[in-house]
Amino acid sequence: MQVFDWQVIIKKHGPIVWQTAYRLLGNQADAADCFQETFLGAVEISRRQSIRNIRALLVRLATTRAIDQLRRRFRQSHHNAEQAEFAQVSCSDPDPVQRAQAQELVEKLREAVSRLPSQEAKAFCLRYLSDMSYRQIADELDVNTNAAGVLLHRAKAKLREALVPQSIDNDRIIS
Repeated sequence: MQVFDWQVIIKKHGPIVWQTAYRLLGNQADAADCFQETFLGAVEISRRQSIRNIRALLVRLATTRAIDQLRRRFRQSHHNAEQAEFAQVSCSDPDPVQRAQAQELVEKLREAVSRLPSQEAKAFCLRYLSDMSYRQIADELDVNTNAAGVLLHRAKAKLREALVPQSIDNDRIIS
């Protein structure tokens, strides 16, 4: 059984776990919960099995926990019809409309990622939030490199479809 110095691990890998959680969740309180859940999950896993790469495990757990939290957030918001949170816009901001639109797009992206199948969501987050290569993603998800590419392609296609505004049917315009 491996013995870990968790204080050292938290100090060394805590920033990447925080960054992963915060980029997905965009909320300090949720990121803090995810951070704790990630390290608790890692402790539980370390008690049951040998860990080959602690950093990779932590990034994977943080991504999974954050996506789970996003899914819970959007399920609750649909059931409770909660009011949307709006970012504070400073008076010195040259274009508050663009800032509000960007914040709205970020929220739509978070919701769309939360609706992706688990493997696709993980692949997308590992690639675009953790800046991992296809090979690293493949290793992390225990698939081959081609499968990682397919997961990313599917995720991007689904996200593109979810985020592109629905346009008017071109055939009706022409006729």
